[in-house]
Amino acid sequence: MTTPVLDVRGLAYAYPDGHQALFGVDLHVHRGERVALLGPNGAGKTTLVHHLNGILEAGAGTVAVSGLPVTKRHLLEIRRRVGVVFQDPDDQLFMGSVRADVAFGPANLGLRGAELDARVQHALELVGMAAFADRPPHHLSFGQRRRVAVATVLAMEPEILVLDEPSSNLDPASRRELADILRSLDVTVLMVTHDLPYALELCERSVVLHDGTIVADGATDEILADAELMRAHRLELPFGFDPAAVAAARRAGGAVR
Repeated sequence: MTTPVLDVRGLAYAYPDGHQALFGVDLHVHRGERVALLGPNGAGKTTLVHHLNGILEAGAGTVAVSGLPVTKRHLLEIRRRVGVVFQDPDDQLFMGSVRADVAFGPANLGLRGAELDARVQHALELVGMAAFADRPPHHLSFGQRRRVAVATVLAMEPEILVLDEPSSNLDPASRRELADILRSLDVTVLMVTHDLPYALELCERSVVLHDGTIVADGATDEILADAELMRAHRLELPFGFDPAAVAAARRAGGAVR
């Protein structure tokens, strides 16, 4: 077995007020996997994500990205390897143009001239936003801003793309367009979401976090079809949504939308 691109072992963390958010979490994600991180509010999902690129420092246990420990000594490289797309794209877009926002990270790594221009162009092409390179981000729709936020991370050429509620506040067309983009990317994905149909559409594997511990890890369709597990951990499917039927349609070559 190859070294996991993300290797979390025995991770525990308590906030300064004494609240214990994580209890010995083990999570191993291999290159090319797309994994959904599910769980109710307060389960510890955000706390876990903040350990992946060094925003938080482990109280116990370890986190490594392709064998490199997530420690202060390696923060610059870790934050290049682990790209986080926040729920609100306006948290990531602060320059005067789309092009400048996407160039910001690579420029801080020292890229200049034609190499920087090519990196920006490629990232924008991946998300279908190359035609908007010279537009101010605040002139774009919410869905377009989210795609540009993804491009700002892709321009860093990360090994892991972490998405925080990527489908939130998107209209159905923008939701579908983003799903198509995410499926096309050659990158490992960890997606934090309450949108269970989106998890089924994009991620073959899901991990359920509850009260700071991992309580399930398996095929997304099997987890979503486990009514007892879902009920115990406050996960609810939309009315009438049948994960088994959707998974069967996918296997038969039907479209999932």
